[in-house]
Amino acid sequence: MTDPVNPFEAMMKQAQEMTKSFPSMDAFSPKVFEAMMGTMPKDMMEMMFGNGVNKDGLDARTRLLLTLAGLTMQGAQNDMAVRQTVRHALEAGATKQHVKETIAQMSVFAGLPAMTRAMELADAAMADIEDEEKGTGA
Repeated sequence: MTDPVNPFEAMMKQAQEMTKSFPSMDAFSPKVFEAMMGTMPKDMMEMMFGNGVNKDGLDARTRLLLTLAGLTMQGAQNDMAVRQTVRHALEAGATKQHVKETIAQMSVFAGLPAMTRAMELADAAMADIEDEEKGTGA
């Protein structure tokens, strides 16, 4: 008599075999993936996230700064989300000072490590934008 097959064990073995056939993750670059997405134009952001939805509501710039605050509160764990939010906030009319103050304000609630991480990512995103504007972008 043969032992019955554990369905969970069989599923895990199948998943492990499947992952071995995937391309190497060493070649994956979040920055390249991020560059493919681009930055949404200000008018489109305003229509989708700003006053186009609710005339008396928050504009796109404010919504994006709130999103940046939330990402900072989570510990700035998602590099790409923080960088993209910074790019979009600047496109929507925020200044570098707005971005820095939004992140700095979160130090009280999220702690210094989260604020420092978010500030590093924001500074890198803003430097990338400056490089692109100068024509030296990657």
